[in-house]
Amino acid sequence: MRRSEPMFVGPKFVASCALLMLVTVAANAATLTVKAGESIQAAVKRAAPGDHIEVEPGLYKETVFIDKDGIQLRGLVREGAWPVLDGESKLNDGVLVAGHGVSVERLWVKRFKGNGIMTQGANNYRIAYNVVEGPTFYAIFPQFGKNGLVAHNIAFGSDDAAIYVGMSQNVDVVHNEVYASVIGIESENSHDILIENNYVHDNTMGIATTMLPGLPVKASERLIVRNNVVARNNMKNTAPPGAITAGAPPGLGILVLGTDHTTVEGNLIRDNDGIGVMVSETNFLVTTPDDRMDPFPDGTQVLRNVFVDNGRKPQGTLKDLLDVAGVERGVDVLATGKGRDNCIAEREAVKTLGTRNFADCAPGATSAAIASLQTATPVVAAPYTADQKGRLTYLAVCTGCHTYNSKLIGPPMVVIKALYGKDARKLADWIAKPTHKRPDYPEMPSQDYLPEEVRMSVARYILNELSH
Repeated sequence: MRRSEPMFVGPKFVASCALLMLVTVAANAATLTVKAGESIQAAVKRAAPGDHIEVEPGLYKETVFIDKDGIQLRGLVREGAWPVLDGESKLNDGVLVAGHGVSVERLWVKRFKGNGIMTQGANNYRIAYNVVEGPTFYAIFPQFGKNGLVAHNIAFGSDDAAIYVGMSQNVDVVHNEVYASVIGIESENSHDILIENNYVHDNTMGIATTMLPGLPVKASERLIVRNNVVARNNMKNTAPPGAITAGAPPGLGILVLGTDHTTVEGNLIRDNDGIGVMVSETNFLVTTPDDRMDPFPDGTQVLRNVFVDNGRKPQGTLKDLLDVAGVERGVDVLATGKGRDNCIAEREAVKTLGTRNFADCAPGATSAAIASLQTATPVVAAPYTADQKGRLTYLAVCTGCHTYNSKLIGPPMVVIKALYGKDARKLADWIAKPTHKRPDYPEMPSQDYLPEEVRMSVARYILNELSH
């Protein structure tokens, strides 16, 4: 629930108040039904915080923006017929959540240019039992939030990650199927993330935990990649030119890129043509400098996993690396560069390269005692001011494509600041109705689903406050 934290009280009292208010909202909730031919967004506008919105099977062509707390958006699937949210490859986002305690369930979301289902700064969210179909950039994209669940979804056809958890804390990504995307599941610059019991297959790269430069969060640690099936991730890279993932080599099962205290355990990793598991410093794949972050992976544990027929046909960067080492194929675990306190279990059963500095993991080491990395009680969040909404929207929406001073997908923000000076109105209008001006960058999708006051707030933040 969104509210101010009481002063001079302990955390147990705050948690109890949070649970009490959640129960109160649920008890007073109304249910709004959206029928085929009606607007889901119109129902959101009518809804009060905590209300339930049920969507009948049918075709809906709109962006749904939820900035109220506690909204439960649920599709009704009847005899195999789904409510389908179709962006027709014209709209940017399918469902965009900015309220706390929101649930999005049982929607078939397809053909959005940016994101299928996205949260921006939302806490205590649940994204479950959806189908998210490309082409899209990110199918499911929770960003800059705390205490989330992404479960039992099917996501495919993304030009970046099918499920992408960015700059977040305490998120469980469990029981999903992801395929036909550049990356199946990625955790980026995040803390306390559990990626478990997912079927990750036929992507360019399977699962990645990454620490990337140029973003406001400068650390990533306590990540668990456990009990997943990671198979046949050999798809040709389809990322658009200029995207940071365009250089991702096909055939990589699991990548640990610069993150700390990452555990890889109990996974079935098979038929990935490049490498089963790779542990590397950020600079190996991303050369943009960032002197405020540590690019080296520390405290990695590669525990007991099952490796079958990986490394049969390495390509690109992976092949070049193996060629230099004089190894042709069949590597299960590859490590590059520096890193401290990393370890590997059952070394004799795994074909490795570059793990000489890895210790042997302690006998019986396991993460099994950790059932979830979500918080035990809902995260308490104060209401956002207009300035905070501007900064939050920048972090949650803009940083998906822009960094301050380097090329990501869109041009650097330092260039944007130079173009617009102090004219926030002009930038806000551009955000709503952009045109394609730069041949070396993809066209920016319209963000006109954002309310005008939010677009003005983010424009003022970019031009007046953003500095690095």
